Amino acid sequence: MTTRPNAAAGGTFTLGGDMTINRMGYGAMRITGQGIWGEPADPEKAKQVLRRAVELGVNFIDTADAYGPDVSERLIAEALHPYPADLVIATKGGLLRGGPGDWYPDGRPEHLREAIEGSLKRLKLERIDLYQFHRPDPKVPFEDSVGTLADLQKQGKIRHVGLSNVSVEQLQMAMGIVPIVSVQNRYNLTDRASEDVLKMCERENIGFIPWFPLAASDLTKEGSPLMSAAARHQVTTGQLALAWLLHRSPVMLLIPGTSSVEHLEENIAAAEITFTPEEVASIG
Repeated sequence: MTTRPNAAAGGTFTLGGDMTINRMGYGAMRITGQGIWGEPADPEKAKQVLRRAVELGVNFIDTADAYGPDVSERLIAEALHPYPADLVIATKGGLLRGGPGDWYPDGRPEHLREAIEGSLKRLKLERIDLYQFHRPDPKVPFEDSVGTLADLQKQGKIRHVGLSNVSVEQLQMAMGIVPIVSVQNRYNLTDRASEDVLKMCERENIGFIPWFPLAASDLTKEGSPLMSAAARHQVTTGQLALAWLLHRSPVMLLIPGTSSVEHLEENIAAAEITFTPEEVASIG
């Protein structure tokens, strides 16, 4: 591997036919305080991580109004505005916070309209390139929430619409209302419950953004295929888990998050790892 990793090594993907991004991106959830709540202990360090990500070729940053809340979006603007021309900032709305580690959905149309105005102001943007519905709200008809995003897109406040934490059925329903360019669901080496959603994204050329990408559990035990492959490549099991996701599907878009420049560089270096057919078969 090179001493200066480059996110471009993981290849590119075009969202919605007009936004080409490097598949190795950055998730800005961890730049807030403990429990994804409040200000970070060192705001300047958080902004340093954001700037370093861009220096290393990251042109896709994922955030949400619920991270802090509001903190992550504001720090992104403080660190990076005015933004590079090729930088895509994706944010999300539809979750509220009760405190550290406490999350609950709010998919009401009036809330989503208020949420996007807040995101536009904090990010210092006139239009959100990718706005994602953070989680379906069981108290609100799903089509009402998605329809609100469709209306906001018509108003020019959203360029492209994405979803998060959805089933195949919900994705199909949303696609009947507005073009969907991305889905962000939990997915990693040991949790592939969203495999059916990933396959649908592949068929429809929709970007799939896995959250909690580094979980590997038993696969990190001594002598496991993952550990053996990591030793051969002289990388960490975390790096190999990220590289496996990039290899898993051409629509996979990674957004590993961290509050450390060192860990950021390690994550981005994973874009350079290639697998042999034997390694793919052994890891599964």
